[in-house]
Amino acid sequence: MSTSGRSATAEVTDPRAPAPPHAPLLDYYATPEEHSGFVRATFNRTAKSYDRINAVFALGSGRWYRRRALQRGGLRPGARYLDMAIGTGMVAREAAAILGDTSGMTGLDLSEGMMAVARQSLPIPMVQARAEELPFADASFDFISMGYALRHVNDLGRLFAQQRRVLRPGGRLLLLEIAPPASRLGQKLAKAYLGGVVPLLSRLAGSGSDTLMRYCWDTIEGCVPPRDILWHLQQAGLINVHCSVEIGIMRAYSAQRPLS
Repeated sequence: MSTSGRSATAEVTDPRAPAPPHAPLLDYYATPEEHSGFVRATFNRTAKSYDRINAVFALGSGRWYRRRALQRGGLRPGARYLDMAIGTGMVAREAAAILGDTSGMTGLDLSEGMMAVARQSLPIPMVQARAEELPFADASFDFISMGYALRHVNDLGRLFAQQRRVLRPGGRLLLLEIAPPASRLGQKLAKAYLGGVVPLLSRLAGSGSDTLMRYCWDTIEGCVPPRDILWHLQQAGLINVHCSVEIGIMRAYSAQRPLS
């Protein structure tokens, strides 16, 4: 399934206004200004157990899904590649298999703990920075991916503007995300599993993993609808904007920087 964002303008009207992906979740942090610090600390604390608990959270959409999404998104050998929110390297490892080597790869994350785990399997440069403030020159990359982290930024407009800036003309963007199913029954089942069962299982891993999984579900449930994400991608000056959906909950947003 593929959808265009051209009908999204009805509910989103001012591309200059800050566009958080969801309302502040004040059960986890006291003020909106504390959001980034909470995200960083939580992922640092759970980095060593993240891959194990994510395998439960991901509903079976493992390596095969990530590699196929990258290939469909246009990643090819020889590309200069940036993986934003690299985490423990789950998306980047599949990118390395497609690229054939790691010489053109760069990783970025807010969490130094997650990058420390990623370095164990990926000998690539890694940069600690916020996604809305990319420390790279214009037109630095042919391909950018961001896996399951769009919900953790503070401003979608700034995020997409920065991604467009550092893409070369013709370069491609792939955003992997999770969104609630369209049906009410699907939403109830997803909430019961991702919002209930997964945090309980994650508690066995310790290090606050259950808090992270509860938080992740709350960001999924509270995230702006896909049409708004597509609209903001277009407002950032990106073209060929689409969203592919699999098993009702997995979403792959793709876009491209114009040639001129």
